[in-house]
Amino acid sequence: MTDRVNYGLIGCGMMGGEHIRNIALVPGARVSVVFDPVPELAQAAAAQAGGALVAGSLAALLDHAELDALVIVSPNHLHVPQLQQIAAHGRALPILCEKPLYTDPAQAVWIADFRATYPAPVWVAMEYRYMPPVAALIAQAATATGGVQMLTIREHRFPFLPKIGDWNRFNRNSGGTLVEKCCHFFDLMRHVLGSDPVRVMASAGQAVNHLDESYDGAVPDIWDHGYVIVDFASGARAMLELCMFAEGSRYQEEISAVGPEGKIECFVPGPGRFWPARLGPAPVPQLVVSPRHPKGPELREIPVDPTLLEAGDHNGSTYYQHMKFNAVVRGQGTVEVDLLDGAMAVAIGLAAQESARTGQAVKLP
Repeated sequence: MTDRVNYGLIGCGMMGGEHIRNIALVPGARVSVVFDPVPELAQAAAAQAGGALVAGSLAALLDHAELDALVIVSPNHLHVPQLQQIAAHGRALPILCEKPLYTDPAQAVWIADFRATYPAPVWVAMEYRYMPPVAALIAQAATATGGVQMLTIREHRFPFLPKIGDWNRFNRNSGGTLVEKCCHFFDLMRHVLGSDPVRVMASAGQAVNHLDESYDGAVPDIWDHGYVIVDFASGARAMLELCMFAEGSRYQEEISAVGPEGKIECFVPGPGRFWPARLGPAPVPQLVVSPRHPKGPELREIPVDPTLLEAGDHNGSTYYQHMKFNAVVRGQGTVEVDLLDGAMAVAIGLAAQESARTGQAVKLP
């Protein structure tokens, strides 16, 4: 590998564009080749990347000479088939795979085998860890709380955006809302608590969004709100509250961690492009530490570089993730979100989907 890291981008939709913009901000990095089965998307992505080659197939992309790493940004249900094709190709390249890692419970066995046998690094894109206010909470949680016993995550946001082929309107493609959207939050739960889940309880449904839509005669079945409670082996508990018809909220994500010595919270605004100009500047992320003794909450603003905010919809986190992944590709860093992390986040999401569907708690091994 030269001083420049060449990326192959698999999937050129909305999130593919965000990856291109953020890779362009990483020193010595470029997207050299792209593939998408929709030619117009591939051509647009190639132009956005500054003249990348358009491959006619995934196999052609994998054969491209100037290739040091892969980024999978395809629809959810294509992740495992594409990982299988990459594994069978014989050219073991580092991979950054978008979440969710898989969508069908039957795929978990193959993912475990892939984890044991694929010789190159694989990073699962759980970039919420790297949102600056969330990263600050993670770094300070143990000290501020004296050991987290309760973790609460609230996301009040906009509905699912339109995607090519409307794939994200149906559980069969996305894995279900509690997998597609919420695997980020289940990853954060495991990461903050440092423990694995033992029981999942959920209540969720479709109350407002997409009810008047129809695609080839099929009405979307994707849920738009829900609650999930997760018990962990350590004795800690976590809860998720999701609402996807609350885009009028000042903050999109609110996370609180509480322990015997105090509480720490962070508040994360949604994408700046959705903030109404008539309201003035978009909200700035906040971190609040509230000790029990002596009482006195301390609030700190955590501004994010405007360049990073312009490059994506995830509070700068995609850039920080790419900086770390780039270091892995160069042999100068280690994978922080591995295949086990990605698989566990999906397993919790699938358990939550089952619990909400059946009305019963689901135990995890």
